[in-house]
Amino acid sequence: MAETHSGVVIFVGDKALKIKKPVDLGFLDFRDVRRRRVVCEREVELNRRLAPDVYLGVGNFVGPDGESEPVVVMRRLPDQHRLSALVRSGADIREDVRRIARTLATFHAAAATDPGIQTSGTRAALRQRWEANLSESGAYAGRFISHDDLAEVTHLVTAYLDGRADLFDDRIARGAIVDGHGDLTPDDVFCLPDGPRLLDCLEFDDRLRHVDRLDDVAFLAMGLEALGAEPAAETLVAAWIEYLGEPAPPSLLHHFIAYRAFVRAKVACVRAAQTGADHSPEVDSLVQLTLTHLRAAAVKLVLVGGAPGCGKSTLAGAVADRLGMVSLSSDRLRKEIAGIDPWSSAAAPLGQGLYDNRHTSATYDELLHRAELLLHQGESVVLDASWTLASDRDRARALATAARAELVELRCDVDPVTAARRIAARHDVSDADGDVAGALRRAAQPWPSSHLIDTALPVAECTDQASALIRPSVQAQHTSVRPGPDADGSHGGAKERSNGPVSLVLSPCTPNRDEQKVQS
Repeated sequence: MAETHSGVVIFVGDKALKIKKPVDLGFLDFRDVRRRRVVCEREVELNRRLAPDVYLGVGNFVGPDGESEPVVVMRRLPDQHRLSALVRSGADIREDVRRIARTLATFHAAAATDPGIQTSGTRAALRQRWEANLSESGAYAGRFISHDDLAEVTHLVTAYLDGRADLFDDRIARGAIVDGHGDLTPDDVFCLPDGPRLLDCLEFDDRLRHVDRLDDVAFLAMGLEALGAEPAAETLVAAWIEYLGEPAPPSLLHHFIAYRAFVRAKVACVRAAQTGADHSPEVDSLVQLTLTHLRAAAVKLVLVGGAPGCGKSTLAGAVADRLGMVSLSSDRLRKEIAGIDPWSSAAAPLGQGLYDNRHTSATYDELLHRAELLLHQGESVVLDASWTLASDRDRARALATAARAELVELRCDVDPVTAARRIAARHDVSDADGDVAGALRRAAQPWPSSHLIDTALPVAECTDQASALIRPSVQAQHTSVRPGPDADGSHGGAKERSNGPVSLVLSPCTPNRDEQKVQS
């Protein structure tokens, strides 16, 4: 027999028999036998979506007095095939995780959605859930959660939600809010030879299953991470995205993982308080897991500037690849606006032709406009331009404030001789020659708020330095190839790079094998 806060499971031979306790826990009320029967029937109906051969039906226990009690009758599955058991045993679960991802992707692609379900995916609904959890956790501030940690969680959550209205509207528009599982934990996933079975979805309150499908898979990723299986969590999400073709910024995944970890931290606080403990290592680990992902989710606007030949485009591309950001280049955008092939020359002295004030102003206008759209969609953006004028930098600063994004300003510099050598050797979309580079150096207005990056150093060192300035609390995972030096060993030859993959930046925390299903 196994017992939880809301039920009892009796294992008899090849069957598992689940009974609901006649309890009122606030978020569920099973005191009436008729209600228990309805919930049992609903549990079978819903769980047959992902485990049709496990949930056999609803039966009855009949006592000596003739009273009957509804019971969910299930096929008993081998405990050693639980995903959590496999992780703890050190088994190779890579293929199992990919099969789970495929099963989930197929399920999510066909899952029901309608306007009523979609209301649970609004930014307001997520904010309400966060506020409820933060308020309830406040009772444990100073005991299990430090005041500083709770304040940082609150700040990061608020900043993310305030600036991302477009992102959550887009999730609803693309049908990402579905009637999902709602409680995907490694304990309830069984990896059988003929495929995975995902059990025990939330049945007592439909609203708790109405989630963004990315949130659904993030819950299981968080559970794997809590067991110390970071690579498995990364594989799960990457494979699920691959199978479903799900476009979403990395920040949203981090945000959902943080939310699920914080809910667990709150429940761990409740459990620790019930035992009379003064300290809970489990809460510590879960709060740190929450903060790790909220810091990784923080949307950033990064300005990478400097004169031609200083290596700013190479650094911008390397940082974007390293941290999973979108890189926008003024050199490429200038020609795109003019209808010119980026690789075609439009060389002209500074202040003339494509490089006159009108074209330059239009380029910065469009650069900031595109950045604004991306920031509101949850994408962090690296803007590669000279940033010579303080007025343009002020506009970028105002944009970051309006989009609730954190601004990081990087100023690349190298000695003029090295810069001239790089300019002479490179072949890229930039048209700047030595004269233009010198003129821009002389015209550059003071930039006291910037961080200087000495690009005479190797690219890898510059990328490390810049990445640490952009995300000081997150250890970046090197998930893409670092850009190498040019043929002459320099940083020259600015290269346009696409947005590369990003690691979940996962770190282990204490596992919790008896988490209450409090998803509010």
